[in-house]
Amino acid sequence: MTIDQVRQLVAERGVHARKLREVLSLLSEDWHPLAELVRLPAVPRRTVQDLLKALGEDAESSGDRYRIAPGLVASYRSAFGVSGVRDHTDVLRQILVDIADVPPPLSSLDHVQATAETALNRAVWLDSAYDLTGRRLLCLGDHDLTSLAVAAVNPHVSITVVDLDERLLEFIDSRAAARRLDIRTLHCDMRFGLPASVLESFDLVFSDPPYSPEGMGLFAGRGIEALEDIASGRLLLAYGFSDRTPALGLKVQQELQKLGLVFEAILPAFHRFDGAQAIGSAADLYVCRPTGRRAVSGGTRIYTHGAQSVESSGPSPEALSALSDLAPRPESSPPPKPRPAGWAEPVGKGAASLAVDLSADPGPWLLRTLLASSPARLACLVPNNHPAVSSEAGQTELQELVATRFKLKFLRNNPDARTTIVVADQVLTGTLSLGERAVREVLMKAHGKLRNSWREALITASQGVLTKRQAAEIIDNAPVRQDDLELRLVDLPRHRIAALLPEISASAGYVERPES
Repeated sequence: MTIDQVRQLVAERGVHARKLREVLSLLSEDWHPLAELVRLPAVPRRTVQDLLKALGEDAESSGDRYRIAPGLVASYRSAFGVSGVRDHTDVLRQILVDIADVPPPLSSLDHVQATAETALNRAVWLDSAYDLTGRRLLCLGDHDLTSLAVAAVNPHVSITVVDLDERLLEFIDSRAAARRLDIRTLHCDMRFGLPASVLESFDLVFSDPPYSPEGMGLFAGRGIEALEDIASGRLLLAYGFSDRTPALGLKVQQELQKLGLVFEAILPAFHRFDGAQAIGSAADLYVCRPTGRRAVSGGTRIYTHGAQSVESSGPSPEALSALSDLAPRPESSPPPKPRPAGWAEPVGKGAASLAVDLSADPGPWLLRTLLASSPARLACLVPNNHPAVSSEAGQTELQELVATRFKLKFLRNNPDARTTIVVADQVLTGTLSLGERAVREVLMKAHGKLRNSWREALITASQGVLTKRQAAEIIDNAPVRQDDLELRLVDLPRHRIAALLPEISASAGYVERPES
C-alpha cells in the first residue's frame, strides 16, 4: 500500500519526522502549490518531492498544486496527524508544585532554578520542533525538572535522567512512579563518563550545564556520546553570559565548536531563572548538530562555585599526610599516595590499603568509591559537610549500605578542620549470614551487570547448590524493577541500591530449598 511507503519514509526521518507530518497535514487540507509545501513547514524541496513520490496515486495534482485524494484524507490524518495547539494550564500548575517540592539547589553544583514557565516552554518547544512520540530523550542533569515537564506534555516519549544529585534522582523517581511516566533515572558524574547503558542510545539530548567553558565542553561532549545517530541526533543546550563579558561567551562557543558542533539555532533569552542575576537571569537555547564524535577531555573542576570550582585550593598537605598514615602499606612497599577521585572503574583491587582524596566530593563519590574499591583498608578524605558524615543519620545510612563489605570509622580530628577522614576496614566473610554473603558478592561486583552479579552471588553463597537456571528464576521472581537488572549497580541512584540490597539478601533464603 502507498500509505505504508509514506509510513516508512516518515519512520526513516526519526525525530525529524514532524515536518513531514506538517506537509501531509497541508496536503490533507486543500490544494497547495509545491512552493507552499516547501515554505510553510520549512522543508527542502527534494524532501517534499520524495514525499510526493511516496504518496503516488494517493496524491492528486493540478498543475503545480497537490493534495491527498479526498477519500483518503481521514486515513492519512489518523496515521500522520499533527497535534494542534493545546492548553497547558494544568501542566504549568503541576510544574509549579514540583518546583516547590524539589530539593533545594546546591550552589556547589551551579544549581540555579529555572522558572516553571521555562520548564513548560522547553517541553512545548521540544514537542513542536521534533517528532517525540516513541523517541528517546536524555536529560544530562535535571534540577529544573525538564523531564517531568516533557512527559506531562507528551507521555509517549521515553526519558532518561542522569544526574549527580542523589536527592534529585529520588525525587524524580517518586514523581514519575506516582504518575506512571516513562522516566528512568541513573546516577552519573559527567567527569568520570556516562553509564555504559546510556552510550549511543538517544535521539535527543537536553542539558543546562555549568556555564564555565570546562563545564559546557564536558557536558556537550557527553551529550554527543549519548546520541545514537550523529546525523539525525540533536543536542539542546542552555547557556548564558553577561553582555558585559562577551569574551567568555566566545570562549564557550569555541569549546563547543572544538567538538564539531554546528549551531543550527540560538534562541535568545529562552530560559529564565530565579537567580543568575549576573547574566540577567536568562540564558539562550543552543540547538546543536554534531558532525562527528570527538574524544572528551576535562578535569574535575568544572563548576563556578565551591570545592569543585576552578579556583578551589584543595586540601592541605597535612590532611593528605594524615590520610596516607591511616592506610599504610607493608614496609617493603612505598607509602601510598592519595589518589584523586575517580570511581568509574574499580580501584585498589587486591591492595592491602588505599588512600583516596575525596575532599571535593559533592556527596555521591564516597559511596561509589566504597563500591568500586577492594582493599583491606580504605581511607577517604571528605568535606565536613558531606551528607554521609555530617550527621549520625547519614553515617548510619552509609554504614548500612556497605555493612557486608566494610566497618566504617569517622575521624574528625585531623590537621584540616574542613575535612573528615572515613576509614573503612574490610569485614571478614566468616561473620556474615547467608543473605549477607549474597549482598557482599553483589557489592564486590558493582561494575558488572546486576542480573549477572546477583546470579553469581546466589551460586557462590550456596556453594554450588543452586544452578544458573535456578538462580536466574529466583531473580526473575524478585519484587524489583526488572530494568534495573540490566544495569550496573554503581550506576543506580542510592535510594534504589538501598531498596535492592534487602531483596538480594532475602533471595538467598531459597538456597536451602532450591526446588521450592
